[in-house]
Amino acid sequence: MENRALGRGGPRVGAIGFGAMSFAGYYGPADDAEGVRAINRALDLGITLIDTAESYGQGANEELVGRAIAGRRHDVVLATKSSGGTPERLRRAIDASLGRLGVDHVDVYYLHRVDASVPIEETVGAMGELVSAGKTRHIGLSEAGAETLRRAHAVHPIAALQSEYSLLYRDPEGEILPLVRELGIAYVAYSPLSRGLLTGRYRTTDDLAPDDWRREVPRFQGENLACNLAVVRSLGEIADSRGVSLATLALAWLLAQGSEVIPLVGSSRADHVERSLDALALELSPADLEAIAGAAPAGAASGDRYPASYMPRLGI
Repeated sequence: MENRALGRGGPRVGAIGFGAMSFAGYYGPADDAEGVRAINRALDLGITLIDTAESYGQGANEELVGRAIAGRRHDVVLATKSSGGTPERLRRAIDASLGRLGVDHVDVYYLHRVDASVPIEETVGAMGELVSAGKTRHIGLSEAGAETLRRAHAVHPIAALQSEYSLLYRDPEGEILPLVRELGIAYVAYSPLSRGLLTGRYRTTDDLAPDDWRREVPRFQGENLACNLAVVRSLGEIADSRGVSLATLALAWLLAQGSEVIPLVGSSRADHVERSLDALALELSPADLEAIAGAAPAGAASGDRYPASYMPRLGI
C-alpha cells in the first residue's frame, strides 16, 4: 500500500482511506456484522485511515467502528467528528465519542461542519486544547471555505480538510487545493465516486432503495441524473479502453491529483473492499488524464450535491 502524509507533521496513512458512513443506514439497510468484517478487511489490505462521526447513526457508527478495531488499535489511524463548534460541545462530544469507540484518543478529530455561530478561532482553540489533553493527536475541518481554513490554521495546525472531491465535483481545484498545498494540509476526499454515480451502477432513481437518502439529492433526480449519466458514459468508454472499471478509473484520477489527496472510500460488503485498491495499480498517462478531463471537465455535473437545506453549511 502506498502511503501519504496526513498533513505536515501528521501520520503516514494508506493512500486510500475507509469511510464507515455507509453502515449508518443512509443508503438503505445496513448490516453491522458486515460492517465489522469490511473494516477488518480494509485493515488487512493495508488501509489504515478509518473514518466515522458522532452523527452517523447518532453514535451507532462509532460503536460499530469500536467493535471492528478492538484488539487492532495499533493498525488504525482513527478519525471521528464533532457536530458542534462551541468549546463546551467539543469537550462533551469527544468524551462521548471516545467512550463509544472504546479508545483513549483518536488520531484526527474533525469539526464536521463549520459552526457559523462560533468564531472559527474559538472553535479551533478549543480543539487545540483537546490535543494538549491527549484526547486527539491532530485536528481537522470538513467542508470549510478557504478563508475559514486559513484563519483556523493560524490558531492551530490543521492536519486535514475532509471535503467532497471527484470527477463530478471539481470545485476544490479553484481555491481549496492550492491552499491546502500551501499550508501543508491533507485533503481527505469523501464521495470520490460521487455517491456511486461513478460506479456506473445507477441508471434511474428506481435503482436506489426506497429509504436511500440519495433520492433527496438533486444529482440523482430527473434531468440532472440524465445529464450526469451522459458524463458517466463518456468516462466509462475511457475505462473500457484501459480495461478497468469506471470506479477504478475515477479513483486513479483522484490519486493522480497530488500526494496531498487521500480518497475516502466506503463499501457495504467486505468482499468489495479490495476492488478499491485496483486504482493504486493503474498509472494514467498524460493522454489518459487529458481524455478524462475532456469527458468530465470542471462544472460538468448537473444538480447540487446535497439537498437545498444542506447547502448553506458548505464552504463557509
